[in-house]
Amino acid sequence: MSKLTDVPKRILIGRALRSDKLGETLLPKRIALPVFASDPLSSVAYAPGEVLLVLSVAGLSAYHFSPWIALAVVVLMFTVVASYRQNVHAYPSGGGDYEVATTNLGPKAGLTVASALLVDYVLTVAVSISSGIENLGSAVPFVVEHKVASAVAVIVLLTLMNLRGVKESGSLFAIPTYVFVFGVFCMILWGAWRGLVLDETMRAPTAGFEIKPEHQGLAGFALVFLLLRAFSSGCAALTGVEAISNGVPAFRKPKSKNAASTLALMGGLAVTMFCGIIFLAMATDVRMAEKPATDLLRDGVPVGEGYVQDPVISQVAAAVFGDGTFFFILLAAATALVLFLAANTAYNGFPLLGSILAQDRYLPRQLHTRGDRLAFSNGIVLLAGAAALLVVVYGADSTRLIQLYIVGVFVSFTLSQIGMVRHWNRHLRTERDPAKRRHMIRSRAINAFGAFFTGLVLVVVLATKFTHGAWVALLGMVIFFVTMTAIRRHYDSVSEEIAAAEQRPDEYVRPSRVRSIVLVSKLHKPTLRALAYAKLMHASELEALTVNVDPAETKALKEEWERRGINVPLKILDSPYREITRPVIEYVKNLRQESPRDAVSVYIPEYVVGHWYEHLLHNQSALRLKGRLLFTPGVMVTSVPYQLRSSEAAKKRARRRQDWNAPGSVRRGPVEKARKEPAQKSN
Repeated sequence: MSKLTDVPKRILIGRALRSDKLGETLLPKRIALPVFASDPLSSVAYAPGEVLLVLSVAGLSAYHFSPWIALAVVVLMFTVVASYRQNVHAYPSGGGDYEVATTNLGPKAGLTVASALLVDYVLTVAVSISSGIENLGSAVPFVVEHKVASAVAVIVLLTLMNLRGVKESGSLFAIPTYVFVFGVFCMILWGAWRGLVLDETMRAPTAGFEIKPEHQGLAGFALVFLLLRAFSSGCAALTGVEAISNGVPAFRKPKSKNAASTLALMGGLAVTMFCGIIFLAMATDVRMAEKPATDLLRDGVPVGEGYVQDPVISQVAAAVFGDGTFFFILLAAATALVLFLAANTAYNGFPLLGSILAQDRYLPRQLHTRGDRLAFSNGIVLLAGAAALLVVVYGADSTRLIQLYIVGVFVSFTLSQIGMVRHWNRHLRTERDPAKRRHMIRSRAINAFGAFFTGLVLVVVLATKFTHGAWVALLGMVIFFVTMTAIRRHYDSVSEEIAAAEQRPDEYVRPSRVRSIVLVSKLHKPTLRALAYAKLMHASELEALTVNVDPAETKALKEEWERRGINVPLKILDSPYREITRPVIEYVKNLRQESPRDAVSVYIPEYVVGHWYEHLLHNQSALRLKGRLLFTPGVMVTSVPYQLRSSEAAKKRARRRQDWNAPGSVRRGPVEKARKEPAQKSN
């Protein structure tokens, strides 16, 4: 790596880590919680608002259904958490839903789950950061005025933080996550104290607004459909639950036990905060609308395009703590930060899943390798690019993006739980220990109920969100599925083609003869060096080859060749259209056709230059020839370099880079003190 890029790389992501330092990056539970659970914990900042936004379609009267919707989300959360606690014990290797589905339902089901999770991880980054920008915009108007640029900047910052490594990024993310959890619990407790004990009236900034319903008097099937749509939006609180099962290898030992404990803690915190915010929103008369400019009325008049609708959590905090107070600002800042950092769930899940898929040959092998900081750098960069593209296309609008959300995660939930049921069925057929059988039967019942419930929710989500944007997520899943299938087919075909057979005749492995050809343009030092090198190889036949583009130059070359008495025959190819590449390719192909069992070795003299711009002036014909000859079977191409004077500059630069150490690239140990010599006594 050049000095030019090494300095900023080391400053941004730190010094490279040895492979044997991987164990030092494993996470304790206190760090694993914010790393893997920041997504479901932070979703309480926008999931309650999404429920109220959907209910507002039927007007203010539909708000009284929100506690029941919250209860349904709570039951679903506990079901999913209980189900995934079985997963992390049964499959602790980190494959998560993908491994469960592949092992128990087959490769196609596993690939479907993987496609769904990859889409969901990308959407997690886009939704979390867009929502964080909106929350921060309630306190800093400049941010919301430049939503897209701010969101992309945050994605870049998070990418750099994750490139530094899981442990370091987790330590950075722990403080905002815990501050957010602390702030929300303080808000819930203080709001309950003021409302229930002190009997004070708390009013949100929008409490005096009216909602103009888009559809009045909804009843029957229309009302049920609206409630189901509100429930599906509230299910955004469950996104990221699967990340812990995918990230079990990143936990400290005992891995499965620590992951299960983190899952339970995450579920309890998320449910408590979600319900608390919903009930405080009802108590403080929060008003939300999908189209606030026209559907929110102040004194009977629409608020207009200039009105910025603050999220539910911001309005509740203003009612409980007071607008502009210290705790209000603290919670607003922590909410924005934790929403930004919620994307870290995807930054840990996407690269790890990508690495597993690459190992299984469904994604390019580059995604399987770790970077300088022992993180899956290629997967991190790929995730950041896809999320940034979504943010730009959808204008960093969380309301539009969230319609694409949670489809993928419930696909993976459902298939994973079905796979776990088959897992327990398979083990129950062979297990004879009564205690273990009871444990397996209980686990199977939990997973069966989870499969039924999440499958039902998946149908609801698809039915209520398909026309609102969920089809885009489904399209993304199909694209991932087809792409990964094609990659696997390519890798399989290559492996089959290059596999070494157990027994093959020698003539298929060893050519009968080697015919060497040295390409000649002029008779100069590079040509003489290539000829000398070719002679050392002791080929069966050796000849020099030139193309007659300029008759005068070709005649001069032939005369010089004869005058010097070079004992290598010179073959001259005619080129009436002044081409160089095609005559050489055709000549080599003809040699192969005449003797298919012969190998042809082509030697190409090349200049070695020291500056990038000199490459544009030399070796262009050689590059074209090598590119074409690579596709000719039975032909080997050898470059014979000749170093020009300018290459000395490149050597000096390389030597300076070798002697130079980038900041942080060398760990300096303690300096040993020089051993003091004993003082000589004077006589």
